Amino acid sequence: MFVALGATTVLLLLLSLMLGSVHVEPAAVWHVVWGSEPSLARDVIMDLRLPRALTAFAVGGLLGLAGALLQVLLRNPLADPYVLGVSGGASVTALLALMAGMSAVMVDAAAGAGALAACALVFALAQGRGGWTPTRLLLTGVVVAAGAGSIVSLLLAMSDDTRLRGMVFWLLGDLTRGDRWGWLLTLLAAATLLCVALGRPLNVLARGETIAATVGLDVRRVRSVVFVLSSLLTGCAVSTAGSIGFVGLVTPHLVRLALGNDQRIVLAGSALLGGLVLMTADLASRLLLAPRQLPVGALTALVGVPIFLLLMLRQRS
Repeated sequence: MFVALGATTVLLLLLSLMLGSVHVEPAAVWHVVWGSEPSLARDVIMDLRLPRALTAFAVGGLLGLAGALLQVLLRNPLADPYVLGVSGGASVTALLALMAGMSAVMVDAAAGAGALAACALVFALAQGRGGWTPTRLLLTGVVVAAGAGSIVSLLLAMSDDTRLRGMVFWLLGDLTRGDRWGWLLTLLAAATLLCVALGRPLNVLARGETIAATVGLDVRRVRSVVFVLSSLLTGCAVSTAGSIGFVGLVTPHLVRLALGNDQRIVLAGSALLGGLVLMTADLASRLLLAPRQLPVGALTALVGVPIFLLLMLRQRS
């Protein structure tokens, strides 16, 4: 299955380089990748399409990995950075940093801090007399996400008209910032290796905190690592491409259906499949109304919302 996902990713990358408002033949792609002669095809591929496709893969992988981590942490198959308000918190702080004219590094730091604050707020509000439950956390996350959306709307209403269109398009999912794909792929690889190394403790944690504590697992430490890591991954994804929803919800489920519930496999598969899903959405956003580009987040929501409702009905039954 991993070999098939890798081969599909390479094929989709090739299609992303070929297709668009300007069609490039496969032979021309080969000459551009392995040659150095200046040409229009080289400018289109190396300056626009290749960085965007790699950014889509990295952001999708980060979201898929963050969603898989949150589903283990909350023991709820409906957990997702977008649904729980983590993406919303990152969007609020990143938008504030953008409106203040801060640098890209500060925007990334603000997005990570916002995601961490939103996740902490969800856990704090969901704490009840008997401790938090997965259902209570999910409902609290939905409320926090709605509140973050309202704050974003107010910030957009108060922003300068000359920057409003760019901010709205960024919030709906914008992959045009292709200058950071290198460190995003490095972060994705490092986070995936770390998650695979934590796979066995996460397998124990997925069975419940009582069982995990009984066998000697330091539940608080593992939860803290998952808590911070998922927030960091979400913040980096949001600061790069805006608020893209439902990638972290769908991909872990597809991996579990195909490969089982071993978290070492689920986490690695979610990172790979998340990148593949977002690359597909990005390619569709460039082709459906070419040369006009659609926001990627709108396409992922169109697919993710029906799947979310089906999962809710399935959990209810």
